Amino acid sequence: MPDRKEKLSFIAYPFQKPLLLVGMPGCGKTSLAMRLAKLYRLPHVDADYEIEKAAGCKVSEVFRLYGEAEFRRGEEKIMNRLLNGDVAVISSGGGSFLSENTRALAKQKAVTLFLDADTATIIRNTQGRAHRPLLNTENPEQVIADLEQKRRPYYEQADLKISYSQETFSSLLSRITALLADTARKTKGASRV
Repeated sequence: MPDRKEKLSFIAYPFQKPLLLVGMPGCGKTSLAMRLAKLYRLPHVDADYEIEKAAGCKVSEVFRLYGEAEFRRGEEKIMNRLLNGDVAVISSGGGSFLSENTRALAKQKAVTLFLDADTATIIRNTQGRAHRPLLNTENPEQVIADLEQKRRPYYEQADLKISYSQETFSSLLSRITALLADTARKTKGASRV
């Protein structure tokens, strides 16, 4: 998926609120958010990194020491802070959009984009990654399938969606920036996005 020689030039970000990328672990939220932030000359904020900073340990350690429920409580607080912050490109954790509070706040404060990668892409991007606590199991493919089924209804509530499989970052960036520009034109003067 990565393009080694990609050149990013400046594009004006068409909204006055943060862009929140949501989707499955391994769909490319952080990689795309970093590139979009460069392209738009906006800060990139990674929610998992912010959680690690606040907790003083890795996400996998928070899961191990305190459990998923406690992790989700902390994640919701971090998302609240980020969504009430400055305009930025935010890469969320894979489960953060499951929170009703986070979804409601994101609808008010951000433009949300569901990165709908196909299952093969997600499996390829998550294989052997020890920092993904929910996928550290005997059968990560089944866990991914189960998570996709459970989480898709929440992700589908995002303002916008991009579906993809074997696509380069350059191609995805072009599609995303075109979608955002088109959405901004169509909603100019509207309060929704």
